[in-house]
Amino acid sequence: MGKKYDVIALGELMIDFTELGVSKDGMKLFEQNPGGAPANLLTAVSHMGFKTAMIGKIGADMHGSFLKKVLGQEGICTDYIVEDDSVFTTLAFVAINENGERQFSFARKPGADTCLTYSEINLQVIKDCRIFHFGSLSLTDEPARTATMKAVEIAKAAGALISFDPNYRASLWKSESEAIETIQSVLPYADMLKISDEESLLLTGKADFQQAADELLRQGPKLAAITLGGQGVYLANHEHREQIPGFKAEAVDTTGAGDSFWGGFLSEYLGRQMDLHKMSWDHWRACAKFGNATAGLCVQKRGGIPAIPMKNEVVEILRY
Repeated sequence: MGKKYDVIALGELMIDFTELGVSKDGMKLFEQNPGGAPANLLTAVSHMGFKTAMIGKIGADMHGSFLKKVLGQEGICTDYIVEDDSVFTTLAFVAINENGERQFSFARKPGADTCLTYSEINLQVIKDCRIFHFGSLSLTDEPARTATMKAVEIAKAAGALISFDPNYRASLWKSESEAIETIQSVLPYADMLKISDEESLLLTGKADFQQAADELLRQGPKLAAITLGGQGVYLANHEHREQIPGFKAEAVDTTGAGDSFWGGFLSEYLGRQMDLHKMSWDHWRACAKFGNATAGLCVQKRGGIPAIPMKNEVVEILRY
């Protein structure tokens, strides 16, 4: 029997207030963009034609209402998002440099996303997905940390593939050492890992991608994708290693680049209707190329969710 959802993600929903020039008085202006890495990823998967659902918590406020509306418009099921009038929807203020790279300042002490409890999660729906995805932002504080780990355990026991993206944000952790210890503790649960080059160095101490991949795979994942920005991705499993180049793009805003890559990657995997262990290296390479194309289009627009391309756009640039 098929699963109700192709991908369910648990984690943060937030507003990215992104720099957008200055007012006539010289004051910085910020644009309200819907975001949160799990929501960005689900948007990419939804755009590729797959069924998705989000698990998380928002405030019963204008920002939470906006986020829920946007996700619904993107085809993501919002039935499992909790609205709480005792906490505010999490906010992030984003500065962008001339290369499109970002610097974050979070309003999250606490934010709604960290206040999700285990009792608020629909346990049955977790058992009804092909892929369960989570990141580390929901591991930074209780009660969301315990809720996340119990959800991962339930999804894995039900046969879902576990997808993990550390998405390390230093300012949200009490210390770097706590972040490393916590992230490493969940690697054994992950079947597929998406991690940036900086995060791979943080977790393994290895600047060489092959050595970093070896160390990450040793800790549990069956496949690791180390994203390299405009240089593409270093893809590895227990049999193969390869750096797969990205698509040339003029980066306007890198928000959501890694999420859109991974959403594209997982979508190509889902479309092949194959067991993880039956995928050939050519199949995995195709997943990476599709992800690279998705990310290459994403960085050419501003914002997270608003910048994520549709399937026809990705297919078009893959033709050339």
